[in-house]
Amino acid sequence: MILPGATVRVSNTDDTYYRFEGMVQRVSDGKAAVLFEGGNWDKLVTFQLSELEEVKVKGKK
Repeated sequence: MILPGATVRVSNTDDTYYRFEGMVQRVSDGKAAVLFEGGNWDKLVTFQLSELEEVKVKGKK
């Protein structure tokens, strides 16, 4: 289940953001707003939930 705060990866091969990872900001009506941060830019993009996969974050040992 994808909830706000989750780290996700774009799994739609036809999308410009394919394999980008970002943080979910909000979920509504089967869509999720994902925040991508990198270097000198931030971008908020909306995706269908079916286009995203949750990333399991590994902790430090």
